Amino acid sequence: MVVESALEDPAIEANLRQFCLVLLVSLGVATLSRVLTLLRNIPYTLLLLLVGLGLAILDVRLVNLSPELILFIFLPPLLFEAAWNLNWQSLRRDFIPILLYAVVGVLISIGGLVLGLGTLAGASLATVLLVGASLSATDPVSVVALFRELGVDKRLTTLMEGESLFNDGVAVVAFNLLVGLALGVEQFDVSVTVARFLVFVGIGTGIGALIGFGISFLTQRFDLPLVEQSLTLVSAYGTYLVAEELGGSGVIAVVTTGLILGNFGSRIGMNPRTRLAVSEFWEFVAFFVNSIVFLLIGDQVKFEGLANNLNVIGIAIAIILITRLVSIFGLGALSNWLVQANIPRQGQTVLWWGGLRGSVSVALALSVPVSLSQREEIIAIVFGVMLFTLLVQGLTTQPLLEKLGLLGDEPLRQEYKQMVAHRVAMNRVMQRLRDLKQRQEMDPELLGYQMALVEGQLNEVNEKLTKLVRQNPEIQAFATQQLRDELLAIESDTYAEFIRAGQIKDELKPLLQEVLPDRLGEEH
Repeated sequence: MVVESALEDPAIEANLRQFCLVLLVSLGVATLSRVLTLLRNIPYTLLLLLVGLGLAILDVRLVNLSPELILFIFLPPLLFEAAWNLNWQSLRRDFIPILLYAVVGVLISIGGLVLGLGTLAGASLATVLLVGASLSATDPVSVVALFRELGVDKRLTTLMEGESLFNDGVAVVAFNLLVGLALGVEQFDVSVTVARFLVFVGIGTGIGALIGFGISFLTQRFDLPLVEQSLTLVSAYGTYLVAEELGGSGVIAVVTTGLILGNFGSRIGMNPRTRLAVSEFWEFVAFFVNSIVFLLIGDQVKFEGLANNLNVIGIAIAIILITRLVSIFGLGALSNWLVQANIPRQGQTVLWWGGLRGSVSVALALSVPVSLSQREEIIAIVFGVMLFTLLVQGLTTQPLLEKLGLLGDEPLRQEYKQMVAHRVAMNRVMQRLRDLKQRQEMDPELLGYQMALVEGQLNEVNEKLTKLVRQNPEIQAFATQQLRDELLAIESDTYAEFIRAGQIKDELKPLLQEVLPDRLGEEH
């Protein structure tokens, strides 16, 4: 009876229909992007954005996209998934450039937009402050997906994803600090602003670390994959809400928790099977949420507002490109000088052009108080710049990678991995046949015939592998790295077993890390 009465509620029924419609459209478009050859070169998130824009032209509004929906429902899982998959060793190696891009880069972006829009467009102080804060957050989801598909250098992916994760938090904190100035209820004071910023970040980091390490040690006590998977989901939302409630940065908190669980907790508290299940679960969640977010962002565009502010949007786009150029190349040169980061010019060029704006920028723009008279102007400018970065920059990233010679060898690697998997499978089949022959459980003549067939397939695969490696020397380096990663994973999992059994308390540093590069390098 309770269920029946709930379903009879017109509001619940309407919301359920809207949600199902959004899912139907978004997942349908995402599926078509993989099925139709013509659409495969377009990242599915950008295709969803285009479909959303088409719906907006027809004035079909699927759902009213609110800042609360983005910040409290969509953002935590996206941040957690990216942090979970971000390798700590890679992040630590490039921590200085990532930190400079995420903090100083945000300040350069805000400063450039405040000065540029105020001087060239004559915009009000409230407009330039809030547009600057909203557009300082990058969202390279489409570009990173393209990087992975094309096999672009992992370091470039780490730089772009690491910058985005941290500058999202800095941008949200900056927006919260500048709202009071825009409304005229606060006065700017450097020391007070810096102190508030440090409090936001400090509380967020502390809460994230506390929850991340707490769950890491908790999962050592049991081996229940579904429970551990559920704990990561609860931690993504719970960390965000707790940090925000205590006056900290929810974004920084979620990123911290995700990094700890992905790099520490999953090693000491989860067996390899559980870790794989959790990673696949978060891959699905990220796909699911991105499919909805990009469709709804396109669907929220109001073309009348864009047309009325076209000149200001054009100026803002030019400023964004210039400030991004200054921050990427300037801070990149500083990183190369300070810590010998050795970020190449081609990589910096892609980082500059790949600095797209997305869901966080939209959420911040929609968060502008209704009482502010310039609210619609701010939203229009942010949406205009966001559409340019996603459609123009996003769709031209692949040609830029081709021109700079940064396209990876992912198709070649996939071919190699498929051959290796085929060889492993044939070897296991052969071993099974040998066991049967030894135990004399089947007709020896039949077994001999089957073994001859399998041996022929094995020889064929080995010949193809040898030819592939000989014609493509870079595959050998890839194979060596795969072997190194596999051996390190085995060693780390062994330490984790001892920790779960209570025989050792702390995770040991993998001894093979210092040995493997030299030994493997000598052999090849």
